[in-house]
Amino acid sequence: MRLVGDNVEMGVYPLPKALAKANELELDLVEISPNAAPPVCKIIDYKKFLYEQKKREKVMKSNASKVVLKEIRFGPQTDEHDYEFKKKHAIKFLEEGSKLKAFVFFKGRSIIFKEQGQILLLRLAQDLEDYGKVEQLPKLEGKRMIMLINPKK
Repeated sequence: MRLVGDNVEMGVYPLPKALAKANELELDLVEISPNAAPPVCKIIDYKKFLYEQKKREKVMKSNASKVVLKEIRFGPQTDEHDYEFKKKHAIKFLEEGSKLKAFVFFKGRSIIFKEQGQILLLRLAQDLEDYGKVEQLPKLEGKRMIMLINPKK
């Protein structure tokens, strides 16, 4: 097997000799690449290797961006002032980098105003064009008409 490591002469060794070298250095013999022509082994402290691997994974996980979903709820007959107020919040959410879920909630018989809800959401999408990109156009799901907007990077 091919032997690699920090304090070891690299080369091809028989298994007993490789194990003897690992015992001599009081470290572990770890198989790195079993499918290679001569299998590749490395002499390392295995516990330390596992610890550093966990540490690297933790750092990578903390660096990964977490997607936050913010919601804004409208009624089918939302007034102009309320619309502007909610639009300001939507702009703030998109500038923070959050994903936005805008929806119109239809109560009772207000479901007959589906077109008004769709017009409202499309108007919102047009107003937020500078801040985000529409991921999903308005779609009716039960009593809610939902639209998703992603922030522009």
